[in-house]
Amino acid sequence: MYLYHFGFSELPFTLTPNTNFYCGLRGHDEALQVLLTALKTGEGFIKVTGEVGTGKTLLCRKLLNEIPEHFATAYIPNPYLPPEELRHAVASELGIEHHLEIDQHQLTREIERKLVSINKGGRSVVIIIDEAQALPNESLEALRLLSNLETETRKLVQLVMFGQPELDERLATRELRQLRQRISFSYELETLTEEELARYIHHRMQIAGFKGPSLFHPDVIWWLHKGSRGVPRLTNTLCHKMLLLAYGSGRHALSVTDAKMAIADTEDAVMPKRQDLTWFFVGFSVAVAIALGAAFLLGWLPL
Repeated sequence: MYLYHFGFSELPFTLTPNTNFYCGLRGHDEALQVLLTALKTGEGFIKVTGEVGTGKTLLCRKLLNEIPEHFATAYIPNPYLPPEELRHAVASELGIEHHLEIDQHQLTREIERKLVSINKGGRSVVIIIDEAQALPNESLEALRLLSNLETETRKLVQLVMFGQPELDERLATRELRQLRQRISFSYELETLTEEELARYIHHRMQIAGFKGPSLFHPDVIWWLHKGSRGVPRLTNTLCHKMLLLAYGSGRHALSVTDAKMAIADTEDAVMPKRQDLTWFFVGFSVAVAIALGAAFLLGWLPL
């Protein structure tokens, strides 16, 4: 493996959402601040959406690490559950014993008692659900009913949902309009710009222990950005393959050819077309021609 070939202390581009590699890009930092602010103000439903690979799970785990201690959290990473199993998952996270031995009516009562108990102890409960687009409609409705639990002054439970854009599509339907109206804060994660992608790659290299000058030159970054469409997970895959290619041929430098080969070998990557560059130069030439024409008309340049 290329670990020692490049002087890394750990692999820089694994797909595991490791919070040690959290980069603090604008979108992710903004989303984290929205989440923390909404939780501190006691909002009931909070939603974060983003395309596959944009870092939702990493952000979710970052939130779990950063959330203030007075919050008691219930983390549901695999929500493809019917309402009954979802309630058991919440009960397990809240530390309710023998929850598997009671019926659904009793279980709901036990969850309510536990929420009241935690609230009386001066803490707030947050249920955090990753991949929320996988929740069945009945389970989404169960969550809405759970969010109804409140004292005279505050909610007993707050809910944070992380999901793909399909979650927004489902929430837009008539059947889920009551839940949609409960969402008080939402944020949409976007893909990375070329500048952000360069910073993201440099950051991961540094965290992994790389000490030398950047291996990813601007022309390589351009190809990686086009090929990955600014998606962090795809960027990780492409960078990993490029490092393997260089290691396999005994090189310590990365090239555009490595980027092209990595893109061609990756299922969801997009090979940039020559038109991308052609239209750039055409557009640049047209802009120059227009500027020169305007200058002649205004008399700034002699005929």
